[in-house]
Amino acid sequence: MENETFEFYYGNYSDEELIEICDSDDVNYLGAQISFIYYFMFLFSLVGNGLVLIIIHRFERLTTVTNILLLNLVMSSLIFMSSLPFHGVYMQLSNWIFGNVMCKIVGSVYYLGFYSSVLFLALLTFDRHLAVVYSLGAQRMRSQRYALLCCAVVWLVSSLACIPSMILYRSFHNELENTTFCQEYPGDLMSTYAIHLRNSAFYIQLFLFLLFPLIVIVYCYVRIAITVISSKIGTKFKTVRLIFVIVLLFFISWIPYNVVLLTDTGSMDCEEIQRRGYAEQFTRNLAYIYFCISPIFYTFVGKKFQNYFRQMVVKRFPGLKKYISVDQVSRSKLSTKTTQNEMSSDKL
Repeated sequence: MENETFEFYYGNYSDEELIEICDSDDVNYLGAQISFIYYFMFLFSLVGNGLVLIIIHRFERLTTVTNILLLNLVMSSLIFMSSLPFHGVYMQLSNWIFGNVMCKIVGSVYYLGFYSSVLFLALLTFDRHLAVVYSLGAQRMRSQRYALLCCAVVWLVSSLACIPSMILYRSFHNELENTTFCQEYPGDLMSTYAIHLRNSAFYIQLFLFLLFPLIVIVYCYVRIAITVISSKIGTKFKTVRLIFVIVLLFFISWIPYNVVLLTDTGSMDCEEIQRRGYAEQFTRNLAYIYFCISPIFYTFVGKKFQNYFRQMVVKRFPGLKKYISVDQVSRSKLSTKTTQNEMSSDKL
């Protein structure tokens, strides 16, 4: 979780000395005003990701590489979104009411979902790069075993990356304001052990969850775009435009938030902390919205999944059949399509 209710000014102090608390009432008020977005994102994620799961279960094979990766992306999105109602309550009350154990659990769940979502997005992009650029030659590599192994690695790496935050975060009471907070405990922040943990978390986020996925996503989509342009795919313009939108959305939502987070040097004065607080409120919500919709977006950009959705709507509401066009294709026939055919139908 982020520092959402107050900021400490870290000067030279001992554990017994009073720690100066920077006035961040304006930032907190802004956070409380927009916290309703967290409840909306939580409900939207439940409905949207639930729909993705239903469609995959009813119409698709659960053993294909793409579906295994997509299912794990949905899981990571739901894990991340499960922490948002706690954030919303915390921001509205400016007080943590759930206890120390829940503080650590919610913080760990938050980072686990956040980190794994980034890596699964990069992994999905790399898998699609293999399917398009190397076509049938990649089928031997794109096996169920390959997908399960990659997913296990992502969950392991994401879990290990949560350890510094899980250790540092705790709930504690501020006697001056009679308020309970849930964040890094300031009394421990100047110890050598805590400093090493903070530094490790900083570099992990910088290299593993910002630069690495950014390089993978940009490289893979550039290769995909080049391959599509040089191919005979009739819808190449629409496909390249979709690639551009995907990369642009990733840049807009993920990069600004990480840049703001990485500006936390620990030596800022109160005025700088306040300005950073406003920037973090804005960029954080952009990132949250992206990770809320990413599994849904990555699913429904494909014509095949759009058709599945129309089939479900028409079956539930037969009166709409004359208004909604549905391609009646059997599940077995769709299951035998090659990945290249899927990609040529804009399943990017």
